[in-house]
Amino acid sequence: MMLKKLQASIQGSLKQHKQIAVLCLDLDNFKDINDTLGHDYGDKLLIETAQRIKDCISATDTVARMGGDEFAIILEDLNDTCNVERVTDQILLALSVPFYLGLSKSYISVSIGITLCPNDATEVDTLLLQADQAMYAAKNHGKNQYHYFTKTLQAGTEAKMWLSQELREALAKKQFQIVYQPVICLVSGVFLRAEALLRWHHPDVGPISPQNFIAVAEENGMISKIGEWVFREVVKQAKHWREKIDPKFQISINISPLQFKHIENGLRDWDNYLQQIGLPGEAIIVEITETTLMDVTTVVRETLLLHRALGIQLAIDDFGTGYSSLAYLKKFDIDYLKIDQSFVKNLTNNSDDIVLCEAIVMMAHKLSLKVIAEGVETKEQADMLAAAGCDYGQGYYYSPGISNVDFETLYRNS
Repeated sequence: MMLKKLQASIQGSLKQHKQIAVLCLDLDNFKDINDTLGHDYGDKLLIETAQRIKDCISATDTVARMGGDEFAIILEDLNDTCNVERVTDQILLALSVPFYLGLSKSYISVSIGITLCPNDATEVDTLLLQADQAMYAAKNHGKNQYHYFTKTLQAGTEAKMWLSQELREALAKKQFQIVYQPVICLVSGVFLRAEALLRWHHPDVGPISPQNFIAVAEENGMISKIGEWVFREVVKQAKHWREKIDPKFQISINISPLQFKHIENGLRDWDNYLQQIGLPGEAIIVEITETTLMDVTTVVRETLLLHRALGIQLAIDDFGTGYSSLAYLKKFDIDYLKIDQSFVKNLTNNSDDIVLCEAIVMMAHKLSLKVIAEGVETKEQADMLAAAGCDYGQGYYYSPGISNVDFETLYRNS
């Protein structure tokens, strides 16, 4: 009925030269209601939600539940977008009022996507798709708000879909490469550590930045497969460099928060592979973000402890940009803190950044942790960090990420 009504509204809009709006509404975190209070309570909340939405629209407008916790609205005979925003503001306000169903009191919010006919499109499927894209944009911008469809949004969605499809074939087609960035001891100038960095060279468009594809890999589920491939490649490289460069050489790898939460079973495979290669776990350092440490679920806790049991060391990446508890640094035997490059790039003798770096170093050393500074680009920065007591540095001042062959050449020349 909703689709038939929308088709009729489109025809009326084109014939009478009047504008209509299609809204896609999705409740935020509704799954938490079902999981904590049960589906019966969730059904009652949906019924109450539907009534509140109906109370916000006029008799000539249409509202339908499209499935799950998703609703759609057709707003007719619009003179301008002010009427649309008046309705969306009313809905946001109406759904912010607590729900009293039984003895429980619950709060929900809603994300709303808006598209206009005939301005944006004149076909049913296209309008619904555009409203859905705009709704997800509202969610990505923090939820509990509305977002209009734009051509830029559509281009971004199409680019993301292309990226997701290409990612599924990139591993099999051997388009990924690992480069290694030296980690320098600031006192001796020696580097017996490196960070493994993933690079993607697409045959048609060239290099694709990790900033663009890692989030997509997390969404489409490829992050685990890619992460396993990186681990095995790094283990083989660490084995080689322990034999060729130094028996204590270490390589660090980055683990995404999503991958870390689902890695506890995979760690058994890691253990088997390390034994198969003949490499101790201490040759590998796993870098996690502060957000991973903040969300210490049972699975995350077990994964942290399993890393420790395997001898794999742990580093907190981008330290200083999140809100991790200092208690966790000792509880889970973290080995390294990596000062975020945002504190390093503007280092001067009188800057607040050097004070922050000194404070991080002092705190870390009190907890028996080593400190690595990221993003070192000048000799002045390296000297200031060394004077502050920082243990290690990495950045373009020493070297960008380079191939394993170039890394060995750099080491010999140093």
